[in-house]
Amino acid sequence: MRDPETISVNDDDRMIPAWSMVVAAIAFVLVEYYFWLVMPQQQHDHAPPPLGLRIYFGISWGIVAALYFLMIGYVSRDAERRAMSVRFWMLLCFVMPGGIGAVLYFLLRQPVVSRCPACSTHVQNDFHFCPQCNYQLTANCGHCFRSVRSTDQFCTRCGHELAVDHMPARLRVLGE
Repeated sequence: MRDPETISVNDDDRMIPAWSMVVAAIAFVLVEYYFWLVMPQQQHDHAPPPLGLRIYFGISWGIVAALYFLMIGYVSRDAERRAMSVRFWMLLCFVMPGGIGAVLYFLLRQPVVSRCPACSTHVQNDFHFCPQCNYQLTANCGHCFRSVRSTDQFCTRCGHELAVDHMPARLRVLGE
């Protein structure tokens, strides 16, 4: 598995890179330039559209163009965090029209990847045990193997008594 960039989940402000913000601002300015300077000069035989309509379309299309590049920037950071191919997903989001690439990304993206505290192997956040060293990562029921909170006395799915499973002390301490 590739080495994902280490960005914690709570660093939402860092999820959109600076280059994406700059490109989004440039895209917004270019759309405004087109709607205010280029488009009125191209209308030779028609009167220019009303001022309110030009303001509405200029701002709305500028925002859409800026959001498009902000989304590509977000995908570039989020794909690294999930150990996915950044170039492929950025290209797909850029080439697919109307945001279809971004929708596909959000439908098909992998879970966030973290490291096992015992052996530093990359593991998905929904894993209960490390696939390399069998280190128990989360509390789970010993009968049905579903996730449970470390404070639960019984499994919410099958009713199994969790005290019988002898959950590791480190997981019991996390719940207290």
